[in-house]
Amino acid sequence: MFRLLKYTKGYIKYTILSPLFVIVESIIEIYIPILMADMLDYGIKTGNTDLVLQKGFLMIGLCIISFVGGIFSAYFATRASAGFGKNLRKELYQKVQEFSFSNIDKFSTSSLITRLTTDVTNVRMSFQITIRICFRAPIIFVGALIFAYNRSPELANIFAIAAPILVLLIVIVIIPVNKLYRKVLKSYDDLNLVTQENINGIKTVKAYTTETKETKKFYMASNLVRKLFLKAETINATISPAAYSVMYGSTLAVAYFGARLVVSKTIGTGTLTAMIAYGTQILFAIIMIANIAMMLIMSKASSDRINEVLLEVPSITDPVDPITEIKDGSIEFKNVNFSYKKGSSAKVLENINFKINSGETIGIFGPTGSSKTTLVSLIGRLYDVEDGQGEVIVGGHNVKEYSIRSLREAVSVVLQKNRLFTGTIRSNLQWGNPQADDSEIMKACDYAQAREIVDGKKDGLDSIVAEEGSNFSGGQKQRLCIARALLKNPKILILDDSTSAVDTKTDAKIKDAFINEMPETTKIIISQRISSIQKANKIIILENGHISAMGTHDELILNSKLYRDIYRAQAQSHPNMQEVIKNA
Repeated sequence: MFRLLKYTKGYIKYTILSPLFVIVESIIEIYIPILMADMLDYGIKTGNTDLVLQKGFLMIGLCIISFVGGIFSAYFATRASAGFGKNLRKELYQKVQEFSFSNIDKFSTSSLITRLTTDVTNVRMSFQITIRICFRAPIIFVGALIFAYNRSPELANIFAIAAPILVLLIVIVIIPVNKLYRKVLKSYDDLNLVTQENINGIKTVKAYTTETKETKKFYMASNLVRKLFLKAETINATISPAAYSVMYGSTLAVAYFGARLVVSKTIGTGTLTAMIAYGTQILFAIIMIANIAMMLIMSKASSDRINEVLLEVPSITDPVDPITEIKDGSIEFKNVNFSYKKGSSAKVLENINFKINSGETIGIFGPTGSSKTTLVSLIGRLYDVEDGQGEVIVGGHNVKEYSIRSLREAVSVVLQKNRLFTGTIRSNLQWGNPQADDSEIMKACDYAQAREIVDGKKDGLDSIVAEEGSNFSGGQKQRLCIARALLKNPKILILDDSTSAVDTKTDAKIKDAFINEMPETTKIIISQRISSIQKANKIIILENGHISAMGTHDELILNSKLYRDIYRAQAQSHPNMQEVIKNA
């Protein structure tokens, strides 16, 4: 947890001021029983009214100071912990942004969300309590014990015996609770996963009327959290009755033996009252330490999970002396082999070799699961080829020689799953180029056949985009995402089945615009529709991670049975193509 203390930067003064006020508050709290004892033994007992008033007003003044100290201590602790939590969340979020897909796959989305929310909250609350109670409890324990021994060593020995018993009880509880809290946080990950899947797929859930099934899944995940938390808190709860039993037992012992000492006139009534007060303070301090221990145990599990993210080394990083300029959009794969898990013998892509000249249009075709998306992900280093497993070359250099930012700015990818963000059409499209003016935006919309979407909205480019673009159809989202990619003016444009929801006529217009209006940009089109790629300079057919055939549309009609069979199946509804099929 000490690794995380550096995230108090900017809030260090609050982190220091809070304990300082706690120290003032604690010292006063320790000193007040002495004033009470003196008031009873030397004021009330002897009838010295002046002493009673003097000690009384002093106690009132010290109580006010202690009260003010407590308020300021709480205020500064809250400021410090809130700033600490903000810094920690920011650092975690920035770290996640540096992750490659491989790093994200390692943690899972639901787990990262839990770490950014629940785990940070646990650590923040622990930090807030620590900078207050962690100073308060030891000061009160040590100070009260010293004053108790100073007043009556005989009675103070009772506390010296009770304290180790209480500490032993706390240690017995801490060990099993630590393991349980780790399981609790893991169950939170599972609960978040179920919730996330259900909310993201709510339309599918309702379409298949599986609300009852999904509710049961959520109940099972939620119930597991409840059971684990209940078990941990049940064990944790045994501390309070055990601690209070020891404390009240000690108080009774002090009262009994103290009364005998009062009768024998060894000590005064005031001293006995002070000893009872000190006994309460000593044992309450131990209980406070126990609560801190419980909080630290829970937050330790959270801090370990946070540190796992912060210490994770991104699998894709910039080279020592990166190239920042991509000469052109030429691409070459040389003997590329790839697997998602480092060192795995199970290859997702195997022996991939091809070359694309800058400005060419390339189609990638193949059955589902043939690793088409994985192949194009290697171009922008969304995943990386292991050393010794081939090379991906862009613009004459291995992609690992470029700075990640420069490479990805030169490569625009429109993924299978289109995502629009809450905001306006303009704010979404300007992801591609924040400085793009309206004329540039509309030009990109023309190429992507998205102008009619903008013109059809009352507010045009300022029209609102709902969460995940839910107020747009699938085809509209695809066209807007293509326009966004075009605004980057990329050297390489990758369309990963990104016109699947667009009608054939519009799809053809989009592809023609790419060929005619973007001659210098290399276009890679992944599609299950042959009509989308048949005009490409070259078509690559992938099967099970291998290139099974490569060539133009006409060459593949003649030489690839898979391509020919699919083409025939797709062309059956077009009578004017029957002659082409027959000749093929």
